[in-house]
Formats: sequence, structure tokens, C-alpha cells
Amino acid sequence: MKGVQIHDFDFNALMEFVKTAQGNVFLKTDEGDVLNLKSQLTALLVLSGALEQGEIREATVECERSEDESRLFRMNLYGEA
Repeated sequence: MKGVQIHDFDFNALMEFVKTAQGNVFLKTDEGDVLNLKSQLTALLVLSGALEQGEIREATVECERSEDESRLFRMNLYGEA
């Protein structure tokens, strides 16, 4: 798990990705916290605190499985999984 740096990413698209990911997906905060996005409580916290107008400006997302991380990388780069 090395993580994918995402920029200007739609929150709904990220959560759809999380639903289809085979493993856990983690959001790393600037403060060093690691939040499991598969958790509904965490998703609500991210939604309330890390968003501006429905987009995640910048974040690091790590996936438990390399296949998921590759798919997230393509999604971040090309806008499709």
C-alpha cells in the first residue's frame, strides 16, 4: 500500500469506488490519521469535514489490495475505473 494522491475528486465517485473495492480503502489525513472509508461513520466524517462543494481538493487514499489501488489511480487520472 503506497497510496494514491487524489486531487479535485468527486466525493460520490470516491464512495462508489469504495463500495466496489475488494479490500479496505483508507483516507490519510494531513494530521496522520488513517480512516477506513468502508465505515459509514468515517464516510460521514469525511463528508462533513474534508469537502468543499462536493469535491475532495487533495487527499491520499490507500487501498488494501493492489488491484483496487490500480483502479483508483486510473480513476483519478482518467476519470474512469
